[in-house]
Amino acid sequence: MTFQRARTEEQRETRRRAILDVASAMLDEMPVAAVTLNELSRRVGLAKPNVLRYFESREAVLLELLDRFLQEWLTDLAGELTAVDEKPPMAERAAEVAEILSRSLSTRVVLCDLFGAQGSVLEHNVSVEVVARYKRASLERLTTMTELIRKYLPELGEDATLFSLQTLVMAGALSAYSTPPPSLRAAYQAEPELARFHLELGDSLKLALTATLLGVLPRR
Repeated sequence: MTFQRARTEEQRETRRRAILDVASAMLDEMPVAAVTLNELSRRVGLAKPNVLRYFESREAVLLELLDRFLQEWLTDLAGELTAVDEKPPMAERAAEVAEILSRSLSTRVVLCDLFGAQGSVLEHNVSVEVVARYKRASLERLTTMTELIRKYLPELGEDATLFSLQTLVMAGALSAYSTPPPSLRAAYQAEPELARFHLELGDSLKLALTATLLGVLPRR
């Protein structure tokens, strides 16, 4: 991929989208930790200083991708949650919501990987302006998710916001244990008893979300 010098705002936006698209493709091939600015620059066909004209750091690129993937997931989630029957008792609805959330998130490995890196990696090496812009967008996504959850579990009340946030945090944390690096996979193969530390994301997330929901829902 090669570019001519961007001279208009439209050309600059095209360049930014191209950088994001290449970074997205890289995440389909490798974990977040393996994505480097040098390799991104090489694949985009720009010198590293030129990439930095559009994004101040690798982390800034990945934060923007995280927001993009989160928006896409919430759009899909809205459709997936329509399968929930709003008439059964709240415990049954809670179990169904937890099932849908865990199944939906477990198919989005890259999104969960980005969530896992957010606090410890992605929110570092970025300016106040960039991280504040990301957090403002995150508040909008959190509001959207909260409204979706509250639609099917109105009993949660204000706790729907906390549950939504915890869902994303748990998805990120559990994803680290569901995609072990090659050396750890080899260790599990050599000593099967060690594989107890390997968690399947979908099953583990479903258990965690179900337990959380049943713990915070009001008792009748």
